[in-house]
Amino acid sequence: MKTASRGIAIAREAMSTAASQPVASIVTILMVAGMVLTVMLTTGRTVGAEQRVIASIDSAGTRSIVVRAEPGAGVTSDVLDRISGISGIEWAGAFSSAIDATNAAIPDGTRVPVRYAYGSQLDYLGVPAADAPTAYGSPLALEQLGLVDGAGGISLTTGASYPVAGRIATPDFLAGFEPLVLVSQPGAAGDEPVSALVVIAEEPDLVAPVSTAVLSVLAADDTTKVSVQTSEELAELRSLIQGQLGSFSRGLVIVMVAVTGTLVAILLYALVMMRRKDFGRRRALGATRGLIMSLLLTQTAGLAFIGVVIGATTASAVLAVGGDPLPGAEFTIAVCVLAMGTATSAALLPAIVAARREPIRELRVP
Repeated sequence: MKTASRGIAIAREAMSTAASQPVASIVTILMVAGMVLTVMLTTGRTVGAEQRVIASIDSAGTRSIVVRAEPGAGVTSDVLDRISGISGIEWAGAFSSAIDATNAAIPDGTRVPVRYAYGSQLDYLGVPAADAPTAYGSPLALEQLGLVDGAGGISLTTGASYPVAGRIATPDFLAGFEPLVLVSQPGAAGDEPVSALVVIAEEPDLVAPVSTAVLSVLAADDTTKVSVQTSEELAELRSLIQGQLGSFSRGLVIVMVAVTGTLVAILLYALVMMRRKDFGRRRALGATRGLIMSLLLTQTAGLAFIGVVIGATTASAVLAVGGDPLPGAEFTIAVCVLAMGTATSAALLPAIVAARREPIRELRVP
């Protein structure tokens, strides 16, 4: 209880001291606010753009691995069971070769390619789990079939017929299959021939190792009929962009921290020299060196807090009005904490100097 009361008393005295010297306090607030504002409008804007670019690169389409197997390659749907033991995979699915189909009600209608889809996580594509084979199509495919409402039936050239239960959005990694119609195969035995195997890695950096691991368990009868298409180049581009933008951001933040810390230290040291007799009187009245240091550090921390609030609020408003990407809460909080820490640390040396003033020397009348 005594510690809390003492802390409140020190904070109250520190703020009273800050109010008694408005010019110096305002200058301190403006310096800290200027640091936060400058960092967020430069590095913050860069970080926001970096996050937007990285998010675009990190989409599922840029983490995809597409294995294509020609007829006779010997790749079957049981490859999914072997792939399930590989770590670093977000999703995997297998697809048959395309089979032409028409609207069951219009036998002579437009033919659209249909593929059987194998896997236990087809809901990743928007295909719900079902007890029986069911067809789902993209808007383009359903339009060509004359099933714009997403309901009806299709007849394959093999003689099989399936109900159409709805529409799905074609993901980037299946854009080459458009117009896309998938028929789920919940009762697959595992020996069905596969024409395409699509694997989505959890991270762009995992594309290369995951593709190697997938090929090792493919169990193809003829590997010369198997080809692999990956987004490894995009993963390398991601690392390059992140590295270059990150280096620029760190360099600018270091410069701003150094400049702000130096200016705050100089300002507070000048104030200590101007108010040395005040500190001498406090020491003569019984104030300890620790108390003097606490007063100065608390005063600086309080002013820095006001500065970071002003700086962060202003910078966020400017970025929002200008339509620039915001750097995110984590970056903003980190900059604010760094600014407060820099200002408070810069006040440490002047606080030590103030605490070491000797009362007899400072109160001596020349």
